[in-house]
Amino acid sequence: MRKCSLSRVQRFTQLCIFCLTAWGSTTGGWSIAAPIDFETEIAPIFQQHCLHCHNETQKGGELSLSFADGLMELGHVVPGDPQSSYLVETIHAADGETPSMPEEGTPLNDTQVDLVRRWIAEGAVWPDGFEIQHKAKADASWWSLQELADISPPEPSAGQSSHPIDRFIQHRLAQAKIAPSPPADRRTLIRRLSMDLIGLPPTPESVTAFVADPNPAAYEELIDRLLRSKHFGERWARHWLDIAHYGDTHGFERDKLRENAWHYRDYVIRAFNDDMPYDQFLRQQIAGDVIDPENENSVIATGFLAAGPWDFVGQVEAKSLVLRRAARALDLDDMVTQVLTSTMAMTVNCARCHDHKLDPIKQKEYYQLVAVFAGVQRQDRVVSQTAQEAYNASKTRLESALAEIESKLQHLTGRGIDLADVVGGGNGFGSGKKGQGIDPRTGKSEERSLNALDDRKPGQFATCDASMIDGVFIPAFEQTQISSTELVAAGLPKHSNRAWDLIRNGPVASQFSTTFGSIDFAAAGHSMIGLHANAGITFDLSNIRAALAAVDPTQDSASPVRFTSTVGYGGRTAQPSAEFHVYIDGEQVARDRIGRHDSVSVEVLLERDKRFLTLISTDGGNGYGHDQVSFGDPRVVLTSASELTDEMKERQSALLADKTRLQAELESLQPPPQFFGVQSKAPAPVHVLLRGDPESPGPEVAPGGLTWSQSPLLFGDQSMPEGQRRLALANWIVAPENTLTARVIVNRLWHWHFGKGIVDTPSDFGFGGSQPSHPELLDWLAAELIRQKWSLKAIHRLIVTSQTYRQTSRLEPDVAAGMQDPREIDVDNNLLWRMNSRRLEAEAVRDSVLAITGKLNLAMHGPGYRDFDYQEAYAPIYTYKTADSAELWRRSVYRFIVRTSPSPFMTALDCPDSANLTPKRNVTTTALQSLAMFNNAFMLQQSSYLAENLASETTQTDEQIQLAFERVLVRKPVGQEWKAARQLVAEHGLLHLCRALFNANEFIWLD
Repeated sequence: MRKCSLSRVQRFTQLCIFCLTAWGSTTGGWSIAAPIDFETEIAPIFQQHCLHCHNETQKGGELSLSFADGLMELGHVVPGDPQSSYLVETIHAADGETPSMPEEGTPLNDTQVDLVRRWIAEGAVWPDGFEIQHKAKADASWWSLQELADISPPEPSAGQSSHPIDRFIQHRLAQAKIAPSPPADRRTLIRRLSMDLIGLPPTPESVTAFVADPNPAAYEELIDRLLRSKHFGERWARHWLDIAHYGDTHGFERDKLRENAWHYRDYVIRAFNDDMPYDQFLRQQIAGDVIDPENENSVIATGFLAAGPWDFVGQVEAKSLVLRRAARALDLDDMVTQVLTSTMAMTVNCARCHDHKLDPIKQKEYYQLVAVFAGVQRQDRVVSQTAQEAYNASKTRLESALAEIESKLQHLTGRGIDLADVVGGGNGFGSGKKGQGIDPRTGKSEERSLNALDDRKPGQFATCDASMIDGVFIPAFEQTQISSTELVAAGLPKHSNRAWDLIRNGPVASQFSTTFGSIDFAAAGHSMIGLHANAGITFDLSNIRAALAAVDPTQDSASPVRFTSTVGYGGRTAQPSAEFHVYIDGEQVARDRIGRHDSVSVEVLLERDKRFLTLISTDGGNGYGHDQVSFGDPRVVLTSASELTDEMKERQSALLADKTRLQAELESLQPPPQFFGVQSKAPAPVHVLLRGDPESPGPEVAPGGLTWSQSPLLFGDQSMPEGQRRLALANWIVAPENTLTARVIVNRLWHWHFGKGIVDTPSDFGFGGSQPSHPELLDWLAAELIRQKWSLKAIHRLIVTSQTYRQTSRLEPDVAAGMQDPREIDVDNNLLWRMNSRRLEAEAVRDSVLAITGKLNLAMHGPGYRDFDYQEAYAPIYTYKTADSAELWRRSVYRFIVRTSPSPFMTALDCPDSANLTPKRNVTTTALQSLAMFNNAFMLQQSSYLAENLASETTQTDEQIQLAFERVLVRKPVGQEWKAARQLVAEHGLLHLCRALFNANEFIWLD
C-alpha cells in the first residue's frame, strides 16, 4: 500500500478543487451537485470493471470489492480524501497512459473516474451490508420482458388452414420444408378432446354417435359441450393445483391435517367452470380478502397463498427464536416463489441470497416482494368477519337465553351442579362454553386446541379463578398435592409423566369416541369432562353447596350432597390401559382401569364436612397415547329436594317448551365456513438478509416489485398496510404493461394441450429457461387472451379447433417430393408437424378406470375423500387402504392429499410431491407402474367390477370382448387381438382380459 503525506496548503487546495468540481454554473446561477448514489452510480462501475478479479471467490491482490471491508481495511480508500486514496491512482493515469487497473478490459472513462473521486470526497459511503454482485446474464432486453409484438398471423398458402394458430405453425413448417400430418380419425379425436378438456373417457355410445355424425360442425359442437361440462373445472383445477402445490396437510415433521383446505380447491374448480377472467382469478387469489371482504369466493381465493407446506413445528412449537425466524423466512419464501413463478414464470427465489445470477432481479427486489407478504400468516380463518360477528351475536343471545332457562329449571328441580359446565367457565347450570378448558400446568382457562404439553411439572398444583374449582395439576408418582390447602393424594400409580391438551368441557383434542355404554355424552342433554392422562382437577365443595343452596331455599350450604358420573375411555385401545381416580379430601373413594369398551358408574356421598372432590386420570404406565378418560354427566346434587307444586310444574312445562324452541333455533344456526387461508396482521419490518441468513439482517426495505433495471419499483413505504401491499402486487401482476402474465398462462395452456409448451420451461421464462419455439405465436396468443377479456375458455377453444391440434400423432409421415423428412430434422417435434403422444396423469388414469367400470362417483365439491386410516400421533400415521366404497370412488381432484405419506398407487404413476411446485409432470417408465396397474388391489377390484358388468350385459364371449375393448380402448379389437383375447378369456376368465386392457399402453397414453 502506498502512503501519501499532504501539507495543510495541499489539503486546502484539494478542498477548493473539490468544491469547484461539485458546483456548476447554470443560466440561473450556481447550484450544488446531487450527492453520489453508491448503488446506482458507483456499484455498477465496480461491477463492470473490477468485480471479475476482485470478488469473494477470487480476491486479486487480496482485495474483494463485493463488500466495503476490502477497500477500507487495505487502505485503498481514504474517506474524504481522493488524492490520498490508492484506488484513484490505480484507475486513472495522467498524460494518456494506460491505468494499472483494470488489468483486463476497458479502462474507466473520465466521467467514471470523476464519479469515484467525488464518492470518496463525499466520505466513501458504502451502504451497510450492500454487496456488489456479478451482473446477471440476462438484462432488460431479454425476450420475455419485451412488450407483446403487434403481429398478425401469416397469410396462408393455397389449400392451407386459415385458422390463426395453423397459419403460424404452417409458416414455420413451410420454411423447414416439412408438411403437416393429416387429421386423426374421429375416434381418436373424441378421446383426445374428452381426456384433455374433462379428464374422463368418452362412453362407447358417444363415440359411435360422433363417428357417425354427418354434421360438418360436429367437432366444434363436441368442443362446446365439453367446455360447458361441469367436469371441465375438475380437470383444469388439477393442473392449477399442481402449480399451487396444494395439499390437505401441513407437511414437514408434524404433517398435521388441514380440515378446511378444500374450500380453495373448490374455488378453483368453480372459477374454471365459470370461465372467470384470468386477471380477476389472479387478483382474487392474491388479495381477494382486500378487494371484496364480504364476498365468500373472493376471500376463499386467498387460500392460494396458504396452499403450500407449512412448518408447524418451526413456527409454533419451536422455542428457539433463531429456529422460528428461519422457519418464517422459508414460509415467506414459499409465498413469494409460488406467486411469482405461477403468474410470471420468474425464478425470483434465486435472488434470496444474492442478486440473481441469470436474470435481472436484485436481491433487494426479492426482499421487497417478501415485504408484500410480511403481514400474512397461514391459518384457519372465517370467510366473513361480519358474518362471524352476526353468528356470534345470535349464538350468544340464544345461549344466554338457554342458560337463564336452565338456571330457572335448576331452581325448580334441583338437578344439581354440572361440573363439566363449571370447567367450561359456567355457573354449573348451563352457562359454560363447550370446548373450553383449563390448562393443568397453569390453571388458566383457554379455548385453543393443544396437543402434547411441554413445560410439565408433575406434582405442582395450580389454583384457578373459578370459585367452584380449587385447582388443577399433573399428578406425580406415588403422591401429589391436590388442593390449595396442601392435601395430598397417595398411592398414585407409576406413569409416563406426560400430558395432553386441556382439561375440557367436552372431549379432548383428537378424542376417538364420546360414547360410553349406550350414551353419547357429547350429545344434547349430556355433558362430559375430558381428562386425558395425566391430569387432575379438584372442586371446592363448600362453594358448590352454596350454589346449590341458592337455587333451593329449603336447603343450606351445609346440606349433604352426592357426586354422580359415568366414567369412560375415549381412546381406541380396547384393552384397559388408563386409570381414573376419585378422591374426597385426599382419601381415595373410587379407582378403576378402563379401556375402549368399559364404562363405570360412580356415585359418592359427600358428607357435610367434606371440602374437596378430586378427579384424576393416569396412563397406567404403558404410555399415554389414546388415554382419553372422560367423566360423563358429572354432577353434584343435593341428596334431598323439595317436591314441586302444581304451579311449579306448570312453570316447568313452560320453561321446557321455551328451551326446546331455543335449542332448535340454536341447532339451525350455522356458523360461516372456515377455510385454511391467510390472516392479515401488522407487517413486521423486512430487511435484506445477507447471504439469505435471517440472523444477518441488512438494510430495511419497503414493499415493491421487479423492474429489470436499476430504478426500484416500490408500492409504498414501510407503513403501507398489509392488505394494500398484496393488492398493489396483484394489480402490478395483471397490469397491461406486465406482458409476462399473459405470455405465461397461454404457454401453460399450450403445454397442457400439447404436452410441451411453446416455451418448454413453463415456470421459467428467464435465462435459465428455454427459448420459445414459436415466439410470434406466443405473443399473438397472449394478445388474443387480453382481447378476449382474459377468457381462458376462449383460448382453449382456439387451440383445440386448430388443425395443428387435430393432427395424427403417428411417426410415419408421407414425405412428398421436395419436402424434408421431419424425423431427420425435427425428431422432437418442436415445429409441431404431428400431434404429441402424451401419457395420462395419475388422476386421469384412476378416474378413467372408475368411469369405465361404472363406479365413478360424480359428487362434486366438499371435503376430500380419505383413502387412508388416520392415527393421531406426534407425527400422524396415514395408512392407505383399498378404495372400496362410493365415497372413495369420487374424482381424484377430491382426494385428501397427504404430503409426507402420499398414496403409493398414485406415486407409482408419477403423481407429484405436493411439497413442490409442479409446472410440468414427470413422465417415467418403470416396472413398478406396470405392476401397480396389473396387481394393485384397486386395479384388481375395478377389473372385477368391469368383468361383472360385461358378463351381466351378454353371455357371448365375443360380445364381451368387443365391449371390453370399446370401453377401455375406445375401439373394437382387430386382427390377432381377437385370437389372443379369446384364448385369454378361455384360459383365465374375463377378469384377466380386463386387467390386461387396463395395463395396455393404449389405455394410459393419448394417441
